[in-house]
Amino acid sequence: MKILVIRRDNIGDLICTTPLLSALRQAYPQAWIGVMANAYNAPILEGNPDINAFFAYRKAKHRAANESRLGVWAATAALIWRLRRMRFDLVLCASPGARRFARLLGTRRIIEADRSGNGHETEITSRLLAELGLNTKPGALTLRPNAARLDQLRSDLKLGQNERCLAVHLSARKPRQRWPIDRHAALIRRVLSEGLATRILLFWAPGAADDPLHPGDDDKAAQLLHTLDGLPVTAVPTHTLETLVAGLSFANMVLCSDGGAMHVAAGLRKPIVCFFGNSSATRWHPWGIPYELLQKPSQDVTDISVDEAVTAYCRLLDRIGDA
Repeated sequence: MKILVIRRDNIGDLICTTPLLSALRQAYPQAWIGVMANAYNAPILEGNPDINAFFAYRKAKHRAANESRLGVWAATAALIWRLRRMRFDLVLCASPGARRFARLLGTRRIIEADRSGNGHETEITSRLLAELGLNTKPGALTLRPNAARLDQLRSDLKLGQNERCLAVHLSARKPRQRWPIDRHAALIRRVLSEGLATRILLFWAPGAADDPLHPGDDDKAAQLLHTLDGLPVTAVPTHTLETLVAGLSFANMVLCSDGGAMHVAAGLRKPIVCFFGNSSATRWHPWGIPYELLQKPSQDVTDISVDEAVTAYCRLLDRIGDA
């Protein structure tokens, strides 16, 4: 049997699809299983033991400066033609809008996820299995760091053997998910002064704030690093997704807002303190790991205080037995 899973959206969405891939592999150990997804997300499935191949397409908004929209669309058309010639027995549409791609492949059996009702994204995606007579509950996320990038970062970071590292990720796509820089600074000072961590690994979305395609937080990170000069705070520039995955793997715990980095941390089985603004905690909370989630009635993370964040951090330490 040849099975193709189409997942068209963001980093977290693809990570939340890995339990579906694991269930498919367990149910059909001899099947050929492929995934079609956004090229930007390709590192998420690197080394995934449950798939045979990854097919990357690019969105026009992610094209390089010297590329035209027509060129990107032509490459996608060529990929669709290639997939059509593979003659899949089954296509699973794991995201909204995937069916329009599936129809172009000439596959007789196409199954779409039932997105009605509540539940976590992993559970919603795994409803595809019910159409195949499989009623297994979604298991753990699967995410493996790139080995070469892991070795390089291990050398660059020069972490001590007994370091207890808290990874702090500054960035969030939605404005109401962005915790202020001064509170990040205050929290980091308290965590270090109270011996709750020995080192901070600082992550952020790289780039300028006014970049129309990939706005970043280089200025905010520089400001925070200057404010915390002299403290054991290590910048971890993540210009690639491989670096983000490898870098977060060195953390003992993670503090961040809801977003792709949070799901990467969950995929790496890291305990998380997470801030939720105007997104659904029911649907997007960290899956399968210990976490403390803070969300205010205002649905704006700026209403979360430093005291509340530190208290949540200590609760999580107690739960995982490191306090």
